[in-house]
Amino acid sequence: MENKKIKVGIAGARGLSTVMGFNAMENVEITALCDLDESVLNREGDNLNIAKQHRYRIFDDMLESDIDAVVIATPMQCHVPQAIAALEAGKHVMSEVTAGVTMDELWWLCESVEKYGKTYMMAENYMYMPNVQLVKELVKKGMFGECYYAEGAYLHNINCLFTYPNGKTSWRSFWQCGKRGAFYPTHSLGPVMQWFPGDHIAEISTFSPGVYNDLGLKQDSGTTTMCRLESGKLVQLRVDCTSPRPHNMTHYHLQGTQGAFQSAQGFGDRDKISFLSDTNVSWEMTWQALSDYNEYLPERYRNATAEQAGAGHGGGDFFIVSDFIEAIRTGCKPAVDVYDACEWTAVGLLSELSVVNNGRTMTVPKFRKGAKLEDKIVKL
Repeated sequence: MENKKIKVGIAGARGLSTVMGFNAMENVEITALCDLDESVLNREGDNLNIAKQHRYRIFDDMLESDIDAVVIATPMQCHVPQAIAALEAGKHVMSEVTAGVTMDELWWLCESVEKYGKTYMMAENYMYMPNVQLVKELVKKGMFGECYYAEGAYLHNINCLFTYPNGKTSWRSFWQCGKRGAFYPTHSLGPVMQWFPGDHIAEISTFSPGVYNDLGLKQDSGTTTMCRLESGKLVQLRVDCTSPRPHNMTHYHLQGTQGAFQSAQGFGDRDKISFLSDTNVSWEMTWQALSDYNEYLPERYRNATAEQAGAGHGGGDFFIVSDFIEAIRTGCKPAVDVYDACEWTAVGLLSELSVVNNGRTMTVPKFRKGAKLEDKIVKL
């Protein structure tokens, strides 16, 4: 598909965040749109100049059109059924997070990607933010020494999203906050795991203080999950979507033998970094601005055009789309392939069992091509 124009269909209003990215690319065109809400469908269809006959309320109808790829940005319980339908229809897939809502779904997704041979990429856009990409480059250059501990936190009060404007109950009341555990881990795991290249999550334990809200929902008032990697290194995750507090969806920390990174905590704070090489002894280390190292940003971020940078997240919303299209054209491994997507999603799903069993340690399956039936189980 190297020279062929790639036609893209978008399912769900959330997928509109990719529009500027696709529009900034050569030989790529958004030609179809799907949404259950007809008013949204027609408003956005007009904005994007989508022909009326290519505006769909039924996802399967859009798959019958001549699109090459689909962006799935519907509620999370729809991701796997729609991804499988798209793959079976011969379409490439970029899916919003999380990859699925049950462990069985994750295996179905892996099996379908393997069966139909199309590109699948999870749209974990937080790992494309410039500060996260800069830390990744510094890790690659060995400036942190050996990294052995990291943290990620997604603190986002979504209490206003449990009902729709028309008063009906939102899907979030069930598939997100109608369940226990760290239901939404990938915005933390995506950035952090790329700082541990080649490593995998071996097991997790999740703890919760309980439920301290009057929402009538099962979701914990915050969860803390400790992930032990195959290497023995540790990643700590915190997810809290119900507690009253300002948002902080991009908290990250990285510790290595030669330095540390700490993301901004709000209230005028900045991303900061400290290296042992800048001091004589470790107890004299001080913070400096991460931006002092902007010369190490990936070249495409430093040289981003105004149009690319305007796609959002400092160019990240363009580059995630660019990587998806590149994977389609070349057949290379996408930035977040189906096995990465399922591993990171599984952390949240297994956390449900861990947290209700007093933090019981749960083994994370090794998602990989050709996994055997006996590997596709939850081990207690």
